[in-house]
Amino acid sequence: MQVKGLAAMSANTSLETFEFQRREPQAGDVHIDIHYCGVCHSDLHMARNEWGVSEFPLVPGHEIVGRVISVGNDVTAFKAGDLVGVGVMVDSCGHCSQCSQGEEQYCEAGFTATYNGEEKVIGGKTFGGYSDSIVVDSKFVVKVPENLELSAVAPLLCAGVTTWSPLKHWNIKPGQRVGVIGLGGLGHMAVKLASALGAEVVLFTTSPAKGEDALRLGASKVVVSKDAEQMAAEANSLDFILDCVAAPHDLDPYLNTLKTNGHLVLVGIPDAPHKSPNVTPIVFKRLSISGTSIGSIQETQQMLDFCGEHNIVSDVEVIRPDEVETAFERMLKGDVKYRFVIDMKAN
Repeated sequence: MQVKGLAAMSANTSLETFEFQRREPQAGDVHIDIHYCGVCHSDLHMARNEWGVSEFPLVPGHEIVGRVISVGNDVTAFKAGDLVGVGVMVDSCGHCSQCSQGEEQYCEAGFTATYNGEEKVIGGKTFGGYSDSIVVDSKFVVKVPENLELSAVAPLLCAGVTTWSPLKHWNIKPGQRVGVIGLGGLGHMAVKLASALGAEVVLFTTSPAKGEDALRLGASKVVVSKDAEQMAAEANSLDFILDCVAAPHDLDPYLNTLKTNGHLVLVGIPDAPHKSPNVTPIVFKRLSISGTSIGSIQETQQMLDFCGEHNIVSDVEVIRPDEVETAFERMLKGDVKYRFVIDMKAN
């Protein structure tokens, strides 16, 4: 079927209107009318081919929400009119050890990305959510609670589940002290979700000006990480830290804030390695440094249900399709609180 979207035709050109083919819905597919699509920083990286893996033309977008237009004959979980979402992946091998235990994000063959992945039915590349509609295997579609503001739901499909997954995997409970490093698109969701789970949240930031916002979002305390005295006051006080910063930095000051058996979990991927951490506190306090990637479909649904119950959405700025390039420029300057979302119905 013919679909219209926004595409990068090369790494050096602005996004432009682009018509392309999507597969006709198969028996297990869901055809979705896209209402909103979040703008993730990875969209900018891919549009500019900064990771060296982009194939053009490229239609970005993996934070997709909209209404079901139709479903295939084998689909029972969704029907026309349902409010649904699609995140970072649209397929996986389905039979490796990771897929078999419901962790498709770690598929041993590699999951199929929502864009710039391999379109398994008609061939070529997958195209993302900067478009009118999308056809997705129903196993990779999730239900969105009707009570939430739809535009602000879109980033939950990436930033939300990326922070939810480690919080649940490490079983964060009420009363625990959780540190969050960085108050960006990921960090602001980490603060909201950890707080709603009952944790006492400490936000680490290099920018004192973000303190008021962090407290509004649910943090109990704000620590300016450049202030050695403030950092020292947090020594041996945290059960868990979620590091949401995608730039290289020294992990040692944060390791010092962890209690024995504490975990430092990385979700940000820097463009250069972090400084090698000091092994001594890791050994003598039985600390761990781990990483985690997005989340499974099951975790995504669990996160959306939790957000529906607690009325949690992302803080967003809604833009028109013709404002994406301006949004990209503002993202590079950090000028967004905290996610841009494209209204795909706007003219």
